[in-house]
Amino acid sequence: MTKTQPRAGFDLDRAWQLHPQVSVRPERFGALLYHFGTRRLSFLKSPALLTVVRELGEAPSAREAFRRAGVTEAELPAYTAALQTLATSQMIRAREDS
Repeated sequence: MTKTQPRAGFDLDRAWQLHPQVSVRPERFGALLYHFGTRRLSFLKSPALLTVVRELGEAPSAREAFRRAGVTEAELPAYTAALQTLATSQMIRAREDS
């Protein structure tokens, strides 16, 4: 299996999690994320992306969260870009596993 290279600035092989100050409201189109610290609102435009975000907290890496959510290799660049945006806006953050 060939590993897709991570986008610059986003490490697919790192553990990630939803920021503790972020609330998730599932919607028919995906979800709304609200960060109580920054007061920012983000839209997840697909139910599959919501599944990925939910898997981040338990999966050992973003790559594994994608696999668990059924994201294909062809879809990986778009989903990686979405997670990069969520990381930049502080909706998700790198997880420090003990």
